[in-house]
Amino acid sequence: MSDPARAWRERYQHPGPWDQAFPPLSMVDLFERSARDAGKMPMIDFLGRKYSYAEALDGANRVACGLAAAGYGPGDRIGLFLPNVPHYCAAYYGILKLGATVVNFSPLYTVEELAHQVEDSGTRLLFTLSATALLPTALKVLDTSSLERLVVGSVAGVLPPAKSLLYRLFRGREVARKPDDERITAFSALIANDGRCRMPEIAPERDIALIQYTGGTTGRPKGAMLTHQNLSANARQVAALDPQRGKVVDRILGVLPFFHVFANTCVLNRTVLTGGEIVMLPRFDAAQTLAALDRTKATSLPGVPTMYQALLDHPKTARTDFSSLRVCISGGAPLPAELKSRFEQETGARLIEGYGLSESSGVVSSNPYEGENRNGTIGQPIQGTAVRLVDKEDPSRPAADGEPGEIVVCGPQIMAGYWNRPDADAGVVTGGPDDRRWLRTGDVGLIDADGYIRIVDRLKDMIAVGGFKVFPSQIETILYGHPAVKEALVIGVPDAYHGEMPRAYVTLNHGFEASGAALRDWLNPKLGKHERVDEVIVRLTMPKTMIGKLDRKALRTEVAAAD
Repeated sequence: MSDPARAWRERYQHPGPWDQAFPPLSMVDLFERSARDAGKMPMIDFLGRKYSYAEALDGANRVACGLAAAGYGPGDRIGLFLPNVPHYCAAYYGILKLGATVVNFSPLYTVEELAHQVEDSGTRLLFTLSATALLPTALKVLDTSSLERLVVGSVAGVLPPAKSLLYRLFRGREVARKPDDERITAFSALIANDGRCRMPEIAPERDIALIQYTGGTTGRPKGAMLTHQNLSANARQVAALDPQRGKVVDRILGVLPFFHVFANTCVLNRTVLTGGEIVMLPRFDAAQTLAALDRTKATSLPGVPTMYQALLDHPKTARTDFSSLRVCISGGAPLPAELKSRFEQETGARLIEGYGLSESSGVVSSNPYEGENRNGTIGQPIQGTAVRLVDKEDPSRPAADGEPGEIVVCGPQIMAGYWNRPDADAGVVTGGPDDRRWLRTGDVGLIDADGYIRIVDRLKDMIAVGGFKVFPSQIETILYGHPAVKEALVIGVPDAYHGEMPRAYVTLNHGFEASGAALRDWLNPKLGKHERVDEVIVRLTMPKTMIGKLDRKALRTEVAAAD
């Protein structure tokens, strides 16, 4: 399937033309324009304490000047080892204003994981908090790696006064003492300046704004280099999806972790671009999320499918006012049709499925906010983004008509490459029939006549059963049709005769009972012979990634270790 103009573009469901151009724009200019236009309007609501755009800009300026005074500058890599707190926004935009590169690190990393990525990226300074879940890990990495300095913030300092006092009184066990060490600077000391210093010029298409580490499907995670233009273009592409932009309140619940590319684009950058308000929560907690929705009347809630399931399962859902919620964007994992239908029925909000990768700055395609949603698809490409299918075995050839192929993507949001990994670039970013750079996604899919994309599976997840290729996601989709099944993952397990056999792992919905044998006997008649599972294993929980999506890689590791 080639990319040239196709009939589906005449039926484009997103607002505006598909071939919209996105001129070069630095993230600094994006932020400063919004701060100038929004001024005293709230940018952040953190557990009830509000920060205006003017205050956020002042904080970013002070971070940039504090870092410059400490000897940091353009091209340096500076890390964020932070949950969703106001410090993140000040540090993120401050680092970018300095001309340096942000490196995102998950707050859930172990010492070994954090140290590896600090060394791999050449991170010189790390922002973190005086929390027992963070500071001890950061201190060990400071002592055992080439990391030069920590900047340590306090959660109590950014809370509303009453909550700040309660936090200090009753949550002292969660606060780690900051050592007296010249390598450690308090966040308050770093920003103790007037925010006036010389800032460098940014080249949007050349300068790297963010190193975003991939999830690491195989081997060590790789750092995707995202330029200022990559990030600003994707923020503009996502903002353009909303036909009501500028006409209605834009207040987004920020419960997805900012360290993940999905939240970085869809919650942080996109909302700052539009001058909207981020209702920021440190982490996802169903009760806290429902309470924040009730309190703030948020209009949008991006999340992953397990998050929406957790909200529906919570007893407070029945007493929550969802009337303000317009659109929720689901990503990170396939959205079961049953979950989409139930969420929309119980909340009145629209739940749409989209798709993206770290290498694409966050978003490639989406179902429309107000046009036709097609269940089981990831929608149409967003503006300025071309998608085509190539042969699964030979990416230099197009996929045969009507046959699944590897999805390859081209657009202004596609990364500059992997940090210090030209070998990896060669296998992922390829030339196309038009000499443009195309990203191989590793996902296998189909594109229908109206341009809606359906992901069949991951190339690396396919199970080889006696010479046949089995797609786990197709088996999982059928399992989700059983009323007892809440979560499902299918992996390949060794088999002496077939090489591999599919095996299903499930958790059950509250109030349902079903044995693995009964589920297997229900499932297998609905499958082709080579797709049939050898067992269905019922579990109490499933392994999940750091943003809450089901983790097939962790399940494989767990099962292999038990054999």
